[in-house]
Amino acid sequence: MKVLTRSALLVSLLLSAPVMADEINEMPVTATFVISGGYWESGAEGVAGVEIPVTAGERGYYKLVAIRQQDRTARIHLQMIASGEAGLRLIESVELEEFTAIKPYVTGIRPESMTGVAATPGFFATVYLKTSPETDRVEEWTVLIDELGDIKVERASN
Repeated sequence: MKVLTRSALLVSLLLSAPVMADEINEMPVTATFVISGGYWESGAEGVAGVEIPVTAGERGYYKLVAIRQQDRTARIHLQMIASGEAGLRLIESVELEEFTAIKPYVTGIRPESMTGVAATPGFFATVYLKTSPETDRVEEWTVLIDELGDIKVERASN
């Protein structure tokens, strides 16, 4: 009986492995930093102004992605992901123009907290970057989404 159970487990693991490999292969090799965090909830009217329709009561989280360019600078994209019974759905992906304008060399991205889902809706992350590959000085920029869904990108004021 133990041999049959172990064999069944081994077969199921082997059959599921290619699916996981295919999913990870979908991530572009130019994605240098990816974090997810915060959360959002749609109101009675859903979420206005997004690419994919969102119904009332849906929930999800945010993802911040740095994509390396040919010249080694990065473009930073903010994504809104729905997380429901049917699985994950990309609702919207926008390039954060505040970063594109300065052509950053991104050295890291960190979420506000590593403790899990926040108690209130929103998102906060710090992006570490250089404006020149020769400089040693690293700047900190923040990406903030408040409980209303308004996005604010600015240089950190420490």
